[in-house]
Amino acid sequence: MRVSQGLFRTWREAPTGAETRGITMLLRAGYVHKLGSGLYTNLPLMQRTQAKLEALIREELPRVAQEVSFPVLQPGALWQESGRWDGYTQPGGIMFSLRDRTGRALALGPTHEEVAVATVRELVRSRRDLPVSLFQIGRKFRDELRPRSGLLRTCEFTMKDGYSFHATPGELATHFEDMAGAYARILTRLGLQWRAVDADSGSIGGSASREFTVLSEVGEDEVLYTDDGLYAANAERAVSRAAEAPPSPFQGFARHHTPGTVTVASACAALGCEAAHMLKNVLYDAAFLTADGERRRVPVLVSLRGNHTVNPVKLWNAVQEREEGTLLSLEVAQTGQWAASPLPLGFLAPDLPDTVIARREGLQPAFLRLCDLAGADLRDFATGGNEPDIHVSGANWGADYALPEVADLRQAQPGEASVHDPRQPLRSARGIEVGHVFQLGTRYTAAMNATFVDTGVNTGVGADGAAHPLQMGCYGIGVSRLVQAVAEQLADDRGLSWPDVIAPYHVLLTVVDGGDAAQVDAAEALYRMLRAAGLDVLLDDRPERAGIKFADADLWGIPYRVTLGRALKEGQVEIRVRRSGEEHRLAPEEVPDWLAARLDWQRG
Repeated sequence: MRVSQGLFRTWREAPTGAETRGITMLLRAGYVHKLGSGLYTNLPLMQRTQAKLEALIREELPRVAQEVSFPVLQPGALWQESGRWDGYTQPGGIMFSLRDRTGRALALGPTHEEVAVATVRELVRSRRDLPVSLFQIGRKFRDELRPRSGLLRTCEFTMKDGYSFHATPGELATHFEDMAGAYARILTRLGLQWRAVDADSGSIGGSASREFTVLSEVGEDEVLYTDDGLYAANAERAVSRAAEAPPSPFQGFARHHTPGTVTVASACAALGCEAAHMLKNVLYDAAFLTADGERRRVPVLVSLRGNHTVNPVKLWNAVQEREEGTLLSLEVAQTGQWAASPLPLGFLAPDLPDTVIARREGLQPAFLRLCDLAGADLRDFATGGNEPDIHVSGANWGADYALPEVADLRQAQPGEASVHDPRQPLRSARGIEVGHVFQLGTRYTAAMNATFVDTGVNTGVGADGAAHPLQMGCYGIGVSRLVQAVAEQLADDRGLSWPDVIAPYHVLLTVVDGGDAAQVDAAEALYRMLRAAGLDVLLDDRPERAGIKFADADLWGIPYRVTLGRALKEGQVEIRVRRSGEEHRLAPEEVPDWLAARLDWQRG
């Protein structure tokens, strides 16, 4: 390809609204064009880069799955079957929904679990048909509330998503590891710094999930890990050993007048204790959608140590596990919406009576009471007195308060000891989630009646001729997101710097002086030689100054630049490696073999 004949527009200044270095360079280098909020056009350079990433994925995935193509437009009835339609289409949901001319509900697929189940349940009959593992690479649509950070959070994007079906949980677990291994090979071949971490399954559901994170300071996710390599988890899922609270200064139960002490810090100052001696109690409002389409609200009272914070994902999961229906929202309570009378906020105790809840249709008349593990371990603690300006001290579970249901609800913090080895503190890093694998079990297949019959040797599911729900897994890689993640980690102040395996072109030929016939002729000859050797070549034949061409070369991030300039008088060209900056001089006829050897080494 010749630069003069293609759509290669570069920009010297960062475009307005570019939030990170990666998307800034992709925009400046003319890889993408922003069309609207969360909407980007892939220009030719980006299209080539993304196509090469898709090719890399296709090299690894056929070992474990077969490629298919599901429709982007999905029948809403399938989402009704799985029970996800309301949650995804209600206000705050991420799915674009519409109706066809006959009034049938349709959706633009944000993901394809329902479609995969509906397809496989028609094709799988017995255990002999299993396992089945399918993947596709295609467009997804999500109605993001706040599209941001370029391609990292958009309304339309390219994704590789896969779905597998098995007879037993053990077979699913084995395939889960096989797919995770493929993801690891893909990220390793890209030369990235990355981690596989335990993660929350979110709205997808399931019993286990693992997230693949590219390390980057601009990442939305915090990863907590140990130096021994034995533990890594997304912060929303991470666990740790809470530091023990120091010995309590309180002896015996007592009440205290503590006016104006509505915060933990002010209460501790008044009582002469540390935050770790305090039990704080926080009210939440949970909104549920019942199976019959009714809405109901559940007041939630959470107790935890004063020096700890609630992990919202852990709390969400704990509430969802204990209440029927689909949890739609969980927020710190605006008590005026459900309290029968004003509450002494800042002075609440774990035994706040249910009678404070207004008797109203759709409002559960009793608190769901939860206590964090570390809060449950407190002895002789201080807490609110359920009256304005009153605290109590020297309180104990069992003697003074009934212990609520106990769950891990607190946010693990860097520096805390790991669970597997107290000598290993948790470290923190930022990361971009680029892949996620899930063990869904029968979450979707049972709801959608996707079953198989096992009439052979007993496999643990009952070889009795009965129908059993398929065990399901799902596996995703954000393709366009991963391209930007590569840019975020590998770009520098001069521009992009692509790994050989996904660079839009392997080599850029730069003619220093377009008016020098010898340089132009040598470039044309080398261009033909490189193409004949099977290399992707971009020839910069523009009538621009050398400085502009060199700046654009750095901005484009093509791995190798061959400069045809004054060195030709000595029978040589100059090769510069974009990533390392190393330079070499070779005769033009030596360049194809030199580049091919470097590229083969990088592939290996």
